[in-house]
Amino acid sequence: MTASVRRILPFRAIVFVAALLILTGGCAIAPNPADREAVAEFAALNDPAEPTNRTVFAINRGIDAVILKPVATFYRDYIPKFFQDRVNDVLDNLRSPVIFVNDLLQGEIDRAIATLARFVVNSTWGLAGLNDIATAIGMEGHDEDFGQTLAVWGVPEGPYVMLPLFGPSNPRDTVGLVVDFLVDPFNVWAGNTNRDYAILSRTGARGVDQRAVHMEALDDIERTSLDYYASIRSLYRQRRAEEIRNGKPSATMPAPGLSQAPADGPAAASDQAARTQ
Repeated sequence: MTASVRRILPFRAIVFVAALLILTGGCAIAPNPADREAVAEFAALNDPAEPTNRTVFAINRGIDAVILKPVATFYRDYIPKFFQDRVNDVLDNLRSPVIFVNDLLQGEIDRAIATLARFVVNSTWGLAGLNDIATAIGMEGHDEDFGQTLAVWGVPEGPYVMLPLFGPSNPRDTVGLVVDFLVDPFNVWAGNTNRDYAILSRTGARGVDQRAVHMEALDDIERTSLDYYASIRSLYRQRRAEEIRNGKPSATMPAPGLSQAPADGPAAASDQAARTQ
């Protein structure tokens, strides 16, 4: 195992362990097996650790209210839109290698070529990703991650979990989160050159950027939901199902995804919610 892997593995391993702890503690009470409707509803929710998940959700909301939302509000209201767009473009471009790898692993060769072409164009003509030239010339982007790859390979999602800080997930997506982190060239470079601060800076910048993008959408969901936790859970699961289908039409609504920018542009952004909720 390389030094960089040893340094960055604990960062995501903690997340994975947290997910396992959630799954083994604070389980919801299963309904009476004789009540078929209740049993069906319990299975459909797929949230056996709901009491613990709700506790983690409340903690995440507290952290968001005290730290992330105020910073994101300042960023949105006082940093010129031009600079916000540059930050978003750079962060999106940095994800391209991970998207490319997952395109290949899913056998999506055409999408992999498109991702590689976008990365080359934006990294050169776009001045190291500062400008999304690829989209401007008609090369639309998309997003992929290893959680989606595992789904394509037939790995079941497992029960719903609420991760500390990272928000809605499941065992399959948690493993995907770790793998994507470890294979990301930026993280490997930072780990091998003792620049761990660059990893934290990138993660923090993405969190603030996406929280600012989804500010109104989150406020609307919280204001109109009878049960905010249940709304976020439903939106997350539906959104992930749509992403796994590569955006093919369905009757479901988009759901949260703070760690990644929407591939469909501003219209999709207004429908998403943050992972830190």
